[in-house]
Amino acid sequence: MTEKALRLGTRRSRLAMAQSGQVADAVSQVTGRPVELVEITTYGDTSREHLAQIGGTGVFVTALRDALLRGEVDFAVHSLKDLPTSQPEELVLAAVPVREDPRDVIVARDALKFTDLPRGARIGTGSPRRMAQLNAYARSHGLDIETVPIRGNVDTRIGYVRDGGLDAVVLAAAGLNRIGRGEEVTDFLSVDTVLPAPGQGALAVECPADRAELIAALAELDDPFTRVAVTAERSLLAALEAGCSAPVGALADLPPYSAPFERGNPHADGQIVKEMRLRGVVGTTDGSRMVQLSTTGPVPETHDQATTLGRQLAAEMLAQGAAGLMGERAQ
Repeated sequence: MTEKALRLGTRRSRLAMAQSGQVADAVSQVTGRPVELVEITTYGDTSREHLAQIGGTGVFVTALRDALLRGEVDFAVHSLKDLPTSQPEELVLAAVPVREDPRDVIVARDALKFTDLPRGARIGTGSPRRMAQLNAYARSHGLDIETVPIRGNVDTRIGYVRDGGLDAVVLAAAGLNRIGRGEEVTDFLSVDTVLPAPGQGALAVECPADRAELIAALAELDDPFTRVAVTAERSLLAALEAGCSAPVGALADLPPYSAPFERGNPHADGQIVKEMRLRGVVGTTDGSRMVQLSTTGPVPETHDQATTLGRQLAAEMLAQGAAGLMGERAQ
């Protein structure tokens, strides 16, 4: 007799379905049980407001968590960057799989690179973080760009470029890779130009805290380095008291082996890496004022060590005036 299928809660978007499908396959291999996707509509999917207006924090997550708590699904998959930094006691982050490429990318008309865009180029993004850093880069390099707030799925966003409404849009490399559209990227934005959102490119697999057997099975999917890296990044975000729609970028990586990491290989070709670098940035959306700092320390071995790294860098950023650059602080 075949075992009952595990129910995986997922958002309905094409990207969410693709990444949840990948996790479902992995969980099925580990447990030997079939996994069925249960599609759940979240507030962030139905609201037409810009994320910065609806607060960003938790808008894609709350409905999935409610379904978990009601027992309608056994576990859920989130884009980790959408997850609020406070973890409910009734739920546990059972796995953070190996991270995809964390970088942001440009999809531009005529296959243009970012620095080759014409003067006055209109670049679409729904993210205050991306706006702040793109505008800051443009200011410091004598480029003339206009950032335009947009929403919508990948097709909608790229459609703005295809129909001539925008010169380029900024998207996450991980999302395009996961839906098999990486070839549409015209330029990768170096993390030296635009730091990604905390947790960008990583997934979060969450389940009820009282499901010990399921937690143990899901833990097989966990990547310890990805987990400590995103823990440090999210700790920085939490210590800044900023929500996931705030103009905060953060990335924990492995100098001098960050090039393979940027290509989506966090294990740096098997090198034994002893140091982790954490970088953070916050700025006004027009790019006129930025606080950008980094710190390097031993690769954290525990959740607490990773959290401490993030808090320490956040404290330095706050001392340099980061709080005043974020607009409304997360409540």
